[in-house]
Amino acid sequence: MSAKLGDIRPRLAPLTPTAVEQLALDALVRPKRVDRITDLIGNTPLVRLHHIERDCPGVELWAKCEFANPAGSVKDRPALRMMQDALSRGVLAGKRLIDSTSGNTGIAYSMVGAALGVPVTLVMPENVSEPRKQVTSAYGTELIYSDPMEGSDGAIVLARELVAKHPDRYYYPNQYANPSNPLAHYHGTGVEIWKQTQGRVTHFVTGIGTSGTVMGTSRRLRELGEAVRRPVKCIAMQPDDGMHGLEGLKHLPSSLVPGIYDPSVIDDTIWMPTDEGWDMADRLAEREGLFVGHSSGANVAAALRVGRELAEAGQSGVVVTVLCDRGDRYFVPLQWEKHYVW
Repeated sequence: MSAKLGDIRPRLAPLTPTAVEQLALDALVRPKRVDRITDLIGNTPLVRLHHIERDCPGVELWAKCEFANPAGSVKDRPALRMMQDALSRGVLAGKRLIDSTSGNTGIAYSMVGAALGVPVTLVMPENVSEPRKQVTSAYGTELIYSDPMEGSDGAIVLARELVAKHPDRYYYPNQYANPSNPLAHYHGTGVEIWKQTQGRVTHFVTGIGTSGTVMGTSRRLRELGEAVRRPVKCIAMQPDDGMHGLEGLKHLPSSLVPGIYDPSVIDDTIWMPTDEGWDMADRLAEREGLFVGHSSGANVAAALRVGRELAEAGQSGVVVTVLCDRGDRYFVPLQWEKHYVW
């Protein structure tokens, strides 16, 4: 499962210029009735950031509301795609799915697993936020904790050790090296952004975690733009330090580089201080009514940097980024208890 996204490109059919021009926005309307909860994954809204874009006159800033997915984050997309692909190949039969996660993918795995009847085991650093532990447990997921000082890389190592010891018990999708991860965004997020902006998107900016979102979405947007001779510049964002406070994001120089990461897919990288991401998350809540997590704040801060550069150069643009999850996921909620008073 270590194939690069580029290795599977022959299987992917880019839209032709004619088809691109004929894509209908009404195809993004969410259904009012579905067969199961997983049918609600994707087709998330795109919201314009009117107050934030005042800092970059002449440039539009838009954000993809991935918190609108049923399990509350952008990770619903790859979790569903990876599980569906594994089920179709028969490799999940009689096994538990196990993977390492810092939070959102684990919640997505848990929801999708419950909906599809797949038992799930998650390995996560012991110091991830309490709400994430509680939510995954609510779905019936088994949790195994790794050393908090080793971060997400420590969880990856422990998950691999467990699979090596119990190969008959576990199926390991390995979100960091599974091509189904970026494919979820190639076939979903990228096409949706193109449709929602009516092909007007000029820049796509998002952070690197597993790198699935930036790899899959960027590749699709670049192909769609090239097909109609309207190139889309795709930019990655990373924390500027290995000891950062932007949960879910990776500082690649000090981390295990995901197998699906391909630097040729992106045009540039923005290095983001923790404070700038946290400050933007506060600003989004206070100025846009969007209560989102700190990785979302960092994404918008990076998009604003791009917008400012365009404005200072006297250029226009349509810059799109991703709101990964809601801010309440980072708060300690009331204890979930089965306690009744009759």
